[in-house]
Amino acid sequence: MTAQAFFYNAIFFTFALVLTDFYGIAAGQVGWYILPFAISNFLGPLFLGRLFDTLGRRPMIALTYSISGILLALSGYLFSIGVLTATTQTIAWMVIFFCASPAASAAYLTVSETFPLEVRALAIAMFYAIGTGIGGVAGPLLFGALVETGSRASVFAGYLFGAALMLVAAAVGWRFGVAAERRPLESVAQPLATVE
Repeated sequence: MTAQAFFYNAIFFTFALVLTDFYGIAAGQVGWYILPFAISNFLGPLFLGRLFDTLGRRPMIALTYSISGILLALSGYLFSIGVLTATTQTIAWMVIFFCASPAASAAYLTVSETFPLEVRALAIAMFYAIGTGIGGVAGPLLFGALVETGSRASVFAGYLFGAALMLVAAAVGWRFGVAAERRPLESVAQPLATVE
């Protein structure tokens, strides 16, 4: 969750800075680039969400986190060598977040499934707060400083760091994730109120 919060917030909250500082997009035009990015964040869970319950959360979280990390590293490299335009950069981020958004949504729910029913909501809240507190604050701060340098290489280093976090999160999800698809929540973790 920390990796996802870092990844998402670092990109989203510095998106406008990248567009204005590196691509010369007028501040008043940035919204036209954010709109398709936001749409892809909505469409990802809409189209891929079903696969998390049919193919399984564990493989889908690992797959979508991995794809997101690899694509971020690749698009970061293309950004660093200056071959992307504002439009192609936006398309790259749209594809990346089409995969990353459903992964993040599933991870929030999956992390709590190992807890008894009575404390699942608290578990989600705790993991969300900790993950967002660390990644959601560190990501934009780091990327804001990197963008401020004006160096594509520095921003690329930040993209590589975000990509590495996503790949580590994919491995953690694969190793420790619970196969809970198509199972009642009570069978994944026994409720505290269960009498044996």
